Amino acid sequence: MPAASLKFLAVTAFSALAALGSVAAQAESYDGVHAHVSALSRADVDAEAIRTAAAPNQNVVRGSRGAEPFKAVADRGAVAQEAMRAASAPDQNVSSGSRVNSKVISTMRNPMDQRTAAGASRL
Repeated sequence: MPAASLKFLAVTAFSALAALGSVAAQAESYDGVHAHVSALSRADVDAEAIRTAAAPNQNVVRGSRGAEPFKAVADRGAVAQEAMRAASAPDQNVSSGSRVNSKVISTMRNPMDQRTAAGASRL
C-alpha cells in the first residue's frame, strides 16, 4: 500500500474517533430523582382513586351491554315504502359489469310503481 493511502486511512480513523468522543462528552448528567409536582393533594388523589375503583361499569366498553337508545330521523312509513320499492326492483341484482360490453337499461317497470298507481298499499 502506498504511504499516502495509509496516511489518509489514519487521518480518517482519528477523525472518526474524535467525532465519537465529542458525542459521548455531551451526555446528560444525572441529577437524581426530581421532586413530583402535582395540582392535587395526596388526599384528593386518594379520594379520586377510591371513587374510580368503585364506579359501576368501569371496564365495560360502549355497546357491550346491548343496543343503545335510537332516535329515528326519518319517517317510518317512508323508509318502509323505499325498502319495499328497492326489494321489488326488476334489475336489482344486475350491474353494468354483469355482462361484457353491456349497459343495463331497465325495460320493466317497478312493481311498486304499478301497484302505487293502482292504489294498492302492499305487495
